Amino acid sequence: MFFAAKIRETAKALGVDVQFARTVDAAVEKSRAEPTVLIIADLQAQACDPFALAAKLKSDEDLKQIPLLGFFSHVQTELQQRAHEAGYDRIVPRSYFSKNLPEILEND
Repeated sequence: MFFAAKIRETAKALGVDVQFARTVDAAVEKSRAEPTVLIIADLQAQACDPFALAAKLKSDEDLKQIPLLGFFSHVQTELQQRAHEAGYDRIVPRSYFSKNLPEILEND
């Protein structure tokens, strides 16, 4: 919840449009409905399985080009490895994500 609020607040300040999805299917539907330049996933998320999301997106010809960025707690390096194997394009520690969020939202 903290990161959603931080993302929403930062995006608003930058004038960047962001949307949130609570399930894998909702994320896929939103990505089909609107141009999507980046999908950000908390690799520790429970409701929207970030690994199922990657599998679904990367196996879809129309959506596999959308960059996936996953963030994780630096002590959970197994999540980093799983994300890499699942097809995430970029995997960063939470601290990096928090510190560089404006640049991530503007440039990705």
